[in-house]
Amino acid sequence: MAGSLIKIKEIIDSLSPSEKKVALFILDNPADISHLAIGELAEKSGSSEATVVRLCKLLDFNGYKDFKISITKDTASMSFDDSNEQYTDVEPGDELKSIIQNISYNNKKSIDNTLEIITYKDVEDAVEAIINAKRLEFYGVGASFIIAFDAMQKFSRINKFAVSYPDPHLQIASAANLGKGDVAVAISYSGKTVDTYESIRVAKEAGAKTISITKFGQNPVSDICDINLFVSAPEISIRSGAMSSRIAQLNIIDILFAGVASRQFDKVKSSLEKTRKAITNKKMK
Repeated sequence: MAGSLIKIKEIIDSLSPSEKKVALFILDNPADISHLAIGELAEKSGSSEATVVRLCKLLDFNGYKDFKISITKDTASMSFDDSNEQYTDVEPGDELKSIIQNISYNNKKSIDNTLEIITYKDVEDAVEAIINAKRLEFYGVGASFIIAFDAMQKFSRINKFAVSYPDPHLQIASAANLGKGDVAVAISYSGKTVDTYESIRVAKEAGAKTISITKFGQNPVSDICDINLFVSAPEISIRSGAMSSRIAQLNIIDILFAGVASRQFDKVKSSLEKTRKAITNKKMK
């Protein structure tokens, strides 16, 4: 599994000072890591071997050896230009042509980076849980509710009992009535949204299987969920960061929907056809 450099960038602001020293050294010298023993990396970064091991654990690796393999894959797949590739911000007064290019680039990059850090096993587990769910609930507030509502709409089309409430009070009340065999999905890029955390916590305590869609790294929402689907996106000004995270999360929803529909196509094709016809009848002739 690659995506180590992206993972480091995602969590760097939450690291301790000693962990950040190691992280910054790795980001500045990614091609050197495959040649360094753990003690050498600790010395060169001004930290300790224990700190390096701790950072590897935070990045979801079993140890330094697995981390080195991932870094090697990252650097082997990078071109010279890739190493300096950054998200581009939108500034006040930018020309429309620049805005079009920057927003489009950021959205595409957020999907590409998400594909680097998401794991097949987690997606497979999420698809399997949704297939077996008696009831599906999607929690999100603000911009994340848009994604939750999109998910509800998609899964409703294949006759899954799916709901999403815009009111956090309704979310948590509904979560309390879930049970074994139900699935709840928490959507929050930061993973720190209080209402979303409370809803998914109550759902888990009620016995539901829980899935999170958040940024990579430790956060309150992903820490309590059974399955974590991580996304990568920048947090930059003029809302473009939020736009990119929303695109990455919508892409995850599309993946889950397509995975479920594909696995159960013989079962859901009649529902897809019926909803397609119903929607078509709502269009002007």
